[in-house]
Amino acid sequence: MKVLIVSADNFEDSELLFPLYRVKEEGGEVQIASLEKKNIKGKRGYEVPVDTTFQEVNPEEYDLLIIPGGKAPAEIRKDPHALAIVHHFFEHRKPVAAICHGPQVIISAGLAQGRRMTAYRTVVEELKEAGALYEDREVVVDENLITSRQPSDLPFFMREIVKKLKNLH
Repeated sequence: MKVLIVSADNFEDSELLFPLYRVKEEGGEVQIASLEKKNIKGKRGYEVPVDTTFQEVNPEEYDLLIIPGGKAPAEIRKDPHALAIVHHFFEHRKPVAAICHGPQVIISAGLAQGRRMTAYRTVVEELKEAGALYEDREVVVDENLITSRQPSDLPFFMREIVKKLKNLH
């Protein structure tokens, strides 16, 4: 199983690192995509190497998409290649997991309408305006979509991601 994490500078460190290591624990291969092929730095200073750019990603190669939060989604949502990746996952009904500000990328891709979702409290109004059915819970699973609110929700978020990974193969 191959997992793609899309992120950029100023990501919420725990929301990228926790899924990165947890998916690897489950035997998954993880690649990180960003705007440029250089290290990206989290809000708390942790750096991770980028494997590929959004433009280079072939979404056919991946089984699951993770969108960590922090300030990175504000940049990711502006990139048409990143939005095309998200569209591919939705069109092919592959699992997409977004936490904190991550759902902003789904909103910008025009894919929140009618979906049960949660997000960080500052994103709630934007979710509702995009037509999402907001739920204030640790994790919300709506078919192929997994969303969570904040770092303290990571155990619940990862439980659902691991379930999806186990159902892939």
